[in-house]
Amino acid sequence: MSKPLSSHIALVTGASRGIGFATAIALARAGAHVVALARTVGGLEELDDEIKKAGSTATLVPLDLKDLDGIARLGAALNERFGKLDIMVANAGLLGPLSPLSHVQPKAWDELIAVNVTANWQLIRCMEPLLQKSDAGRAVLLTSGAASSGTAYWGPYAASKAALDAMGRAWAAENATNNLKINLFNPGTVRTRMRATAFPGEDPATLTKPAAIAEKIVALCLPDVKETGQLYSFPAGKFLKFNEPS
Repeated sequence: MSKPLSSHIALVTGASRGIGFATAIALARAGAHVVALARTVGGLEELDDEIKKAGSTATLVPLDLKDLDGIARLGAALNERFGKLDIMVANAGLLGPLSPLSHVQPKAWDELIAVNVTANWQLIRCMEPLLQKSDAGRAVLLTSGAASSGTAYWGPYAASKAALDAMGRAWAAENATNNLKINLFNPGTVRTRMRATAFPGEDPATLTKPAAIAEKIVALCLPDVKETGQLYSFPAGKFLKFNEPS
């Protein structure tokens, strides 16, 4: 089996379940050492077992992404241990309240923005120097079609993903002259706990499995990727213009 990511170090956030869990395993199967970040220790331990079965290794990082100092400490630890970071998959996110904007409570808003926006900014700030040390640094930021849909009651989540889109595009432009390639990824409708929370009456058998999403995310992490600052839509099966329906 080909191991195109041998000797690569890959950070995955939200790695204890869903898309993050599946992506971490897919990266491990491709040969990467996975730095798996999540709040749930049990989920990380289960992931570690699966990565060992895949013939690779992992570093488990139990961390709440609202802990900005913790993210900074992780960056310093990765620099000391590995001296670089080849891949960052920013997958972790909250759904937040599905509610009219005027009914959203400040605490819920603040938590959503802290995880979906501020934590990703801190990851960018702390991991960029390590990604720039890689011969082929790759970053994939998980977004959503909700960012541009203007759907009622999805305002908080949509706003957070629109902010992430803007950050990702700006970050890519800032690294246009080096080896770091940064892209956004819209997975569409996936069989995850977040999706079940948003659409409790939906038949999960009709949804894409996380493993299929993970394979495409890994493809965007390979050294031969040339695109940067782009939005890949899994439902469309292609890169889209940012004003193009996904």
